[in-house]
Parts: sequence; C-alpha cells; structure tokens
Amino acid sequence: MSTIRPFRALRPRADKAKEVSCVPYDVVADDEVLRHIHENPLSFLRVTRPEAEFATAAGGVSVVLESAKSTLERFVEDGVMVQDAEPSVYIYRLEAGTHTQTGVVACCSLDEYENGSIKKHENTQPDKVEDRTRHMLSLRAQTGLIFLTYRGTDEIGALVDAATGTEPLFDFIGMNDVRQTVWRVADPAAFTEAFAAVPALYIADGHHRIESAERARQILKKQNPDHRGDEDYNFVLAGIFPAEESRINAYNRAVRDLGDLTEEEFLSRLAEGFTVTEDAKRRPDRHGEICMYLGGRWRTLIFAAEHDRELDPVERLDVSILQDHILRPILGIDDPRTNKRISFVGGGRGIEELERMVDSGEARVAFSLYPTTMADLLEVSDRGEIMPPKSTWFEPKLKDGLFVHLI
Repeated sequence: MSTIRPFRALRPRADKAKEVSCVPYDVVADDEVLRHIHENPLSFLRVTRPEAEFATAAGGVSVVLESAKSTLERFVEDGVMVQDAEPSVYIYRLEAGTHTQTGVVACCSLDEYENGSIKKHENTQPDKVEDRTRHMLSLRAQTGLIFLTYRGTDEIGALVDAATGTEPLFDFIGMNDVRQTVWRVADPAAFTEAFAAVPALYIADGHHRIESAERARQILKKQNPDHRGDEDYNFVLAGIFPAEESRINAYNRAVRDLGDLTEEEFLSRLAEGFTVTEDAKRRPDRHGEICMYLGGRWRTLIFAAEHDRELDPVERLDVSILQDHILRPILGIDDPRTNKRISFVGGGRGIEELERMVDSGEARVAFSLYPTTMADLLEVSDRGEIMPPKSTWFEPKLKDGLFVHLI
C-alpha cells in the first residue's frame, strides 16, 4: 500500500511560473546560481540556494537561511506565489524532445519511508542531510520534489489521462527547451484510492531531500507535545512518475591521472580483465561494455573476467564493474565519494565534455558508461541493496519552485 495525501500547494502565479521555476538546488555551482539570479530576480534559486548571494560567510548559516525565508515570504506578499485554497493533487508533465513523462505530485508518508515501503538505493552524506534539514526547519517548508517512481498501473494511467484533458495551471517552455505542464486535480479521492493498491514506491532521485524531511520530522515531533501523526511534517512532497516513462542517462567518469602507471602499463593491466578494442565508438551499446577515451583515442572495453558465482544486481551494474575492476584495483580510487582524482559527468554535458577534459589535460582518462536502467534500480531497491555513488542521472530534471509544501 502507498499513501498519497493531497496538499495546498504554494505555487507561482500562472504568468510567473516560468520565471520562478529553477533547476534543483544540488545540480548548480554558486557561480551558476549567481548568474541565474542576476538574469532573473524571481528565480526560486534565491530560496533554495541563498548562500550564493552572500560574498562572505559573515553572519553565519542563520543569516543565510533568514534571507531564504524572507525571499519566500516576499514572493507571497507580492503575489508572485499563491496558495491553493483546497488540498489537491497535481499532474506534472515534462516533455523533452521525443521523451514525455507524466506524474502525480502529492505528499507521501514518511512512516512508509521509515518502514521501507518507500524504497531507496543510495546512501546519503550527513553534511548534505544536515544542510537541507536546517533549510526545511528554518523555512517550515519543503521547497522541492522528491522524484519517486513506481510500476505503473492502468487505473492510475486512466486517471492521469482524464486529468490532462482539462485546462492546465501552467504550460511553458523552460530551460533546455523542456516543456513544463501542470494540472490541478481538485477532487483527488480516486487518486488516493488508486495509489493505495501500489505495493511500493521507489526513490529515483532525492535521497538527501527525503532523509532531511525525516530528520526534520523527528525534530518537530519532539517539539510537539500533542503530536498525532497527521501533521504536515509527517509527509514529504514528491513527484511520482511511472517507471515505464522515467529515463536514466549515463553518469560518466573522468580521472585526473593514471597514478604511477604509464599509458602502456595501464592498458596492459586492463587487458587482464577486459577485451580492449581500439575503435571510434563513444557510447556503449549494452551492459558490460565501457568506452574509454585515453590519449586522444577511443577504445571499447568488454568485461571478460571469470567468476566462480553469478554476480548480484549491484555487481552487474556498469558503474560497479568500472569501480571494482578498474578504478579501485588499477587506479587506486577506493572511495569515489571522497577521492579528488575522479570527476563525474552526467546528463547534457555528455561525451564532448569527457573529450574536452582529457584533451585539455584536466583529466588523463575518461569512461563513457552504459546507463543504469529502471529495471536495475527497481531490482536493487527491492533487494534492499545500495548502488555505488553517482549511478543514476535522471533527465529531464524536475523543477524546483513549482510546488512548495508548507510544514
């Protein structure tokens, strides 16, 4: 059973939605945030990334968070953002080129996250969780969507089709030519009933957000002597999309150096576990195949190591094959989360960025990977296992600023 709860969204006024909407807080650097804000003062990045507007750390975290809170309040006071009068669920569609995905925006139960009915596949970093927890508690708001997925059902599909036949709240072309369309469902009972038949929800993207919401819930619960369990802080804002429509792009890697190996020694070590072919292919065609850019040339690596047992779902991932058979044993990168020699290149930056990094000397070698699939994600999550860091890159990204859940 999966619980979804209607909520009174704080959202942009229709004519301001394009200006307010912004990329997720964790995919842009401070200099990019500043550029977006200077070009567009209504960007919701002023709420989600307030620290970018401060030249120094003077005043500390509390001053930065107060700035975010004030900006959100000012958006409301100025009529840039409005709150719907009645609890609703929302339909959210993203269209990028030939790709379309349509999901339901609602609040989901943090009890179900805690008991494992909302399943995860990544570990979180404590400092990032602490940062977002402070942000939620200071603003008393969840300012961005958790991206959840599920095995689609005909019933939910029919309800979504009916809702998208009505007049949308928003319909605009945003960054990277991604069309963003939102509908409000004022009578959401059929949706809550339909999701009650869904056995589990899966975190596609947003592990730090949902863990932060859970931490904030525990703090607010302790502060509330009359806690009942139905308070807003017991639920988390999410966009819930069918797995069949969700798309994972490759999350590639570049490494600064070859350690103490020469290029010839490195290639010799690779040949112990891979068939190495020099060709012009830049993107793998299948699992178990890695394209490598080294010395201005592309090579294809086909995993050929012998094993005395069948690999489990995590070991079979291409990110795991790269880490377990190249990065760790040959290049000495034990923990890719903390090792400064490795860079991650996801989504739209693509193959050209890998070539640029190597050709410029910023990296010595780069690896183009076959994307993790939704089937991989569901299987790993169902088994309660954890993927390596940076295993998935979802595009198009869900926008921040279109939906806010006040807690």
